[in-house]
Amino acid sequence: MAKDTKERILTAALEMFSQRGYAGTNIRELAASLGMGKSSMYRHFESKEALWDALLDEMIAYYDAHFGSPEQLPPVPESLEGLVALTMGMVRFTVHDEKVVMTRKLLAIEQFRDERARNLASRHFLTGLTEMFTQIFAEMMARGLLRREDPAMLAFAYTTPISALIHLCDREPEKTDEAMARAEAFSRHFIQTYGAEQSRREKPC
Repeated sequence: MAKDTKERILTAALEMFSQRGYAGTNIRELAASLGMGKSSMYRHFESKEALWDALLDEMIAYYDAHFGSPEQLPPVPESLEGLVALTMGMVRFTVHDEKVVMTRKLLAIEQFRDERARNLASRHFLTGLTEMFTQIFAEMMARGLLRREDPAMLAFAYTTPISALIHLCDREPEKTDEAMARAEAFSRHFIQTYGAEQSRREKPC
């Protein structure tokens, strides 16, 4: 029961923090939204800062488990089309999963106040993606699927525009379908440009 209550608090806290930011979130109001008193809230989280830290911990674990990370790589694609499929699966997840969308908004708001939020924003918006695809591209090169290039530079070139399109979806949700179509078109352009010649050539029937 205590675990269920903690989960309810964390879910409500994510929604409120992502809308109001840390400073604008009132623990009394958060507790009231759950039908709890402030003292009951503090039995689960001793302070607002403890609740904030627990929320970030949970979202890191959730994101890494469902999206991947440099430490928890998704399966390396076995074909160029597999790279497109992997990429678009990641894009769909990060654009449509409500927890991830709210976490991204929360980090965007709090990165200028909180050092941990700043570091997580850098990791999720840039460095983590680049590090993850550096490893993926290095393995795809070793398998003869991609041209031999600097995998880190290639990963940076690949992930940056896709990340920008994801942020566009956050700012202008009405453009989500357009942004996702552009992301897929970019991924296909990438494999046409950097796919190893033997991988791009169609095999005879």
